[in-house]
Amino acid sequence: MAKPLTDSEKRKQISVRGLAGLGDVAEVRKSFNRHLHFTLVKDRNVATPRDYFFALAHTVRDHLVGRWIRTQQHYYERDPKRIYYLSLEFYMGRTLQNTMVNLGLQNACDEAIYQLGLDLEELEEIEEDAGLGNGGLGRLAACFLDSMATLGLAAYGYGIRYEFGIFNQKIVNGWQVEEADDWLRYGNPWEKARPEYMLPVHFYGRVEHTPDGVKWLDTQVVLAMPYDTPVPGYKNNTVNTMRLWSAKAPNDFKLQDFNVGDYIEAVLDRNLAENISRVLYPNDNFFEGKELRLKQEYFVVAATLQDIIRRFKSSKFGCRDPVRTCFETFPDKVAIQLNDTHPALSIPELMRILVDVEKVDWDKAWEITKKTCAYTNHTVLPEALERWPVSMFEKLLPRHLEIIYAINQRHLDHVAALFPGDVDRLRRMSVIEEGDCKRINMAHLCVIGSHAVNGVARIHSEIVKQSVFKDFYELEPEKFQNKTNGITPRRWLLLCNPGLADTIVEKIGEEFLTDLSQLKKLLPLVNDEAFIRDVAKVKQENKLKFSAFLEKEYKVKINPSSMFDVHVKRIHEYKRQLLNCLHVITLYNRIKRDPAKAFVPRTVMIGGKAAPGYHMAKLIIKLVTSIGDVVNHDPVVGDRLKVIFLENYRVSLAEKVIPAADLSQQISTAGTEASGTGNMKFMLNGALTIGTMDGANVEMAEEAGAENLFIFGLRVEDVEALDRKGYNAREYYDRLPELKQAVDQISSGFFSPKEPDCFKDVVNMLMHHDRFKVFADYEAYVQCQAQVDQLYRNPKGWTKKVIRNIACSGKFSSDRTITEYAREIWGVEPSDLQIPPPNIPRD
Repeated sequence: MAKPLTDSEKRKQISVRGLAGLGDVAEVRKSFNRHLHFTLVKDRNVATPRDYFFALAHTVRDHLVGRWIRTQQHYYERDPKRIYYLSLEFYMGRTLQNTMVNLGLQNACDEAIYQLGLDLEELEEIEEDAGLGNGGLGRLAACFLDSMATLGLAAYGYGIRYEFGIFNQKIVNGWQVEEADDWLRYGNPWEKARPEYMLPVHFYGRVEHTPDGVKWLDTQVVLAMPYDTPVPGYKNNTVNTMRLWSAKAPNDFKLQDFNVGDYIEAVLDRNLAENISRVLYPNDNFFEGKELRLKQEYFVVAATLQDIIRRFKSSKFGCRDPVRTCFETFPDKVAIQLNDTHPALSIPELMRILVDVEKVDWDKAWEITKKTCAYTNHTVLPEALERWPVSMFEKLLPRHLEIIYAINQRHLDHVAALFPGDVDRLRRMSVIEEGDCKRINMAHLCVIGSHAVNGVARIHSEIVKQSVFKDFYELEPEKFQNKTNGITPRRWLLLCNPGLADTIVEKIGEEFLTDLSQLKKLLPLVNDEAFIRDVAKVKQENKLKFSAFLEKEYKVKINPSSMFDVHVKRIHEYKRQLLNCLHVITLYNRIKRDPAKAFVPRTVMIGGKAAPGYHMAKLIIKLVTSIGDVVNHDPVVGDRLKVIFLENYRVSLAEKVIPAADLSQQISTAGTEASGTGNMKFMLNGALTIGTMDGANVEMAEEAGAENLFIFGLRVEDVEALDRKGYNAREYYDRLPELKQAVDQISSGFFSPKEPDCFKDVVNMLMHHDRFKVFADYEAYVQCQAQVDQLYRNPKGWTKKVIRNIACSGKFSSDRTITEYAREIWGVEPSDLQIPPPNIPRD
């Protein structure tokens, strides 16, 4: 029997990793050795694996720099309309492999590193994730940057360079414990500090209305230091920029006062200013009204807008007035996309600059602002909407509060003119919410101040129009759009699943990587025996590889021929990890009741982080680990059922688990998950979906055919009907014996014998105040899971459905999403123009 290929040998056979020409390999080796030499000359004589990683990262970075400079030069000469994507989160993950993929260097690097007696994959594992995001919203921003570069748009991502990203999750005694993510500890080879573009940001102070305009005085200044990271497009020599701001105290910070009692104290207080960019707030879909968070939001907005205006004024074909106060053409040269309401202060800040600084009159300034800004809504959950206390604004941003009041006054005057006497409508539509604590509704500010408002999946965009912003939709229906989310097929297929990518390339060529709709060409192969075999073989190899990873990292042994049932996403009640738990307990009870029966073996993997202050989410993690403790050690069960909690779920772990999954769980209550993007990643990587008609699942079912997904449960209409009737959990508990048994086991301490009432809060919530109606979908879910088992018993039938899903996943490329944003919101056209590479002289 032939001995299995090593990973390195296998990778050499994969054509999509770029040809390893002898010249390229020699050049990479030479460059690698040069970087390694300089590292060691400076520090030590003997190289560590981390030294090898940095030498390789710097080698790959060298290939970016020329293209980066040339791209920016190209934009300066052509002066296209620029797209500014503002986000408080960019969940980038690792950069090395993505850069090699997009530059077509992967095989050359692999071969060079192999010749030097090293393993590329081992070096890739040394890199820290850039975890500057919580989940979907931050990862979407990262996919969008990749697509904007690949489509040749003159785009910039702007955000905060958090010193500490999303916490690392440890599981201790079954509970989540957080530790700080010190991702910059060893340095970041991909960023370039740009101190020459440092900018001041003002806070606090007071407002004075003078004959020559409004002045914001006596402010505290914090400096914003930019760090630039290159964003390479896929094999088109375009390299865009992500610019992240870091907070620096000015050198005279706290030393301006004449009577500085303590110089040392004053210097130590610099930390107060620099705390602004210290840490990412770890909440997903939840608003926490902390002053530091508001400071972060204004910090990124104020620095970015100064940068945008500087670039607009200095651009070759900008206005030619000597004093540059002609902002007439601003919306023709600048588009600002607000990723949720977090950068909403862009609207009053742009007004402040235009009116107070540039002396543009109010109505003109407002027209410019609206034409420039567009807003993406990411959630309909009320607890996630940003509503800042007016009192906090008054103190921190007094001028912005005045501007918001003026915007709101004009807006309400307009509404009152159209709907005379409808005071309730005025109350509903105001930016200012009256009450014991007056608040600013940031979503209303965004809708009023933008020319386009979009949801992120068709069903979500409809809910936005029919409920959340119903009054605004009636006022300006033309403003509301849908832009269904997507994912980049470079990271989420080519990089994470090269075996599947190559199997596809053998059949339809490489073009699908930049035009994912071409996957439709796989449909005729759905009955091709050889192709069915190849797809199944790739999945089995991915499962074996992930099994080995779990054994090595977590010392858990799993059965690689079992169904890999995967539920990975942030832990939240609306995502209903509890529904999954109830199914697992039901399976366990069925095995115990009839141990002789043939069961389809499953490995259930649940992973995700809980916000540190979210008690129920942390209890849910404890429940999963506790169920695992019982199920995994029951000899009657054997390896027919295993429950694994995947610790510290993050981008780099997603890249390993998604290609190995058989079943993807997307089971939120209909009407709660705006889109979801993990669902798309699983579909593209050959897993089948069990899910509700929520978010983008609806469009996935439409593309692939509902019969090729496992759809179950209440629809949005049913949820609304049940709300009107009144949801009564006990009704289901009393009617369904298996549900009752499972709930009673949780409640009685069967899964927590040492602490019998450990889960009383969970049971109490499920029985008495479950907003997300877990029991209402239990029966349909368990029945649907039985259909999953039935199909899994027929491997060929299963794989045919897998192929249909892959073939129909083309719509969910972020290239398609960004093309729609470009044409329908930003008013620019994507270009497939290749910028000449650095080694070819310019015209």
